[in-house]
Amino acid sequence: MSDFIVTRVYPSDTKAMEQVVALLASQNLTLDKNLDYIAAIYDGENLIGTGSAYKNSLRCFAIDPNYKGVALLNTLLTYLVDMQYERGNYELFIYTKTESAKFFKDLGFYEIASIDNVISFLENNRLGFTQYIKKLQRESADLVVAISTKKGCNPSELEQHAIVMNANPFTLGHLHLVEQASKTADILHLFMVSDDSSLVPFSVRKRLIVEGTASIDNIVYHECGPYMISSATFPGYFQKDEAHVVESQAALDINIFSTIAKELHIKKRFVGDEPLSGVTHMYNQIMARELPKYGIEQVVVPRMEAHLATSEGAFTTADLTDSTQVISASTVRQAIKDGNWSCVKAMTPVSTYEFFRSDEAKPIIEAVCKAHDVIHH
Repeated sequence: MSDFIVTRVYPSDTKAMEQVVALLASQNLTLDKNLDYIAAIYDGENLIGTGSAYKNSLRCFAIDPNYKGVALLNTLLTYLVDMQYERGNYELFIYTKTESAKFFKDLGFYEIASIDNVISFLENNRLGFTQYIKKLQRESADLVVAISTKKGCNPSELEQHAIVMNANPFTLGHLHLVEQASKTADILHLFMVSDDSSLVPFSVRKRLIVEGTASIDNIVYHECGPYMISSATFPGYFQKDEAHVVESQAALDINIFSTIAKELHIKKRFVGDEPLSGVTHMYNQIMARELPKYGIEQVVVPRMEAHLATSEGAFTTADLTDSTQVISASTVRQAIKDGNWSCVKAMTPVSTYEFFRSDEAKPIIEAVCKAHDVIHH
């Protein structure tokens, strides 16, 4: 091992990047689009191993078959874990092919969920997922006790629903979905995607969700943390195409969510109808097929259309394109980018609109305006 060198590879190093891509390709892998650190092991000038990171996850591992059996994966993993610790990331996660999971388990990682012959999701904390579920239960405990006592029933008999929401930003469509889900629920568990890959930061998204739903008294708010996986961070480097990526993400999400639902006694998951995003529509279809296998019903709520008048003057569907006549966060982001505040006002609760008209929102508006494409397809 003394002749092997482990080092960081920078995207500007064309030769090294070509070697990384070639090694991944030799094992039917591609370079993931979400990476912020790439490492490589060299034997002289030959790149013989690579592994990468994005935020607190590790991914894109590949070892030259000619060097199997010389503990290169252990060396790479140790190097990347040390790098993550230096960054202050102590809770680490790995996405890998199911067939490779055993190697990472032998090196101190623990499986959270696995989809047969496709993907395994692991973490370096043996009790991490268990502790997360206990946190969710603590957040729910007071409302569960109060309502079950009032109804004179066992907590498991309560009608408990769930929504998983990014809300980038929170719109009247999101509010409508929450209202519909809460109407027939004793308790609504509202999971907020906490990954900070959206144009609107999580701290703001959470605030606008809570403010926008303040009048609904049967909601328990939960942060998704690292366990409910954002499409922005889910890796696609071992998938054939976008459809396979969506299928794998949905399957993994459903596997994890079903465990959470069982512990919280959640019986229904509400989603908004998706006429604009093909990816989200596909995701919803997969959930509709798979959730019932875990005893969970998916309820699809039709999208709301925009209000046609505001206090700022008439707002008509002429302000929208033919494909965006329903309320959508992506349409709101485009309206912010275009400075179309009548559209923003028509599609958002007062709390969201007032925030974006405040000085506090200026950095976010600047980021939206600089973004090349704010529409999610």
